[in-house]
Amino acid sequence: MLPPVANKKIQAWIRTRHLVCSENVLVFETFDAPTLDKFEECISSLGGELISVEPLKKVWRGNHRQVILYQAKAILNSSNHPIKQYWYEKGSFYTRFDERC
Repeated sequence: MLPPVANKKIQAWIRTRHLVCSENVLVFETFDAPTLDKFEECISSLGGELISVEPLKKVWRGNHRQVILYQAKAILNSSNHPIKQYWYEKGSFYTRFDERC
């Protein structure tokens, strides 16, 4: 994936609160496992690396279906990457799946 395309995808995830920054770590949450592959591809395209992917919990979607919420953590190699500046301007401290807010 080309870096401009990866940058646009990551910005979209920041705006929809799927992606937040926690210190120097990018935290991405989703129900969709193939999206995790896209996230890894975007991060590697921008010069970063995926640290971990963990299933967080099962969430009820409707009355009869449970899905797994995945959390991926990644790090970008430069401390002042433009993605972090974009997150400061448009991002949130909590993901859309966080129960604290």
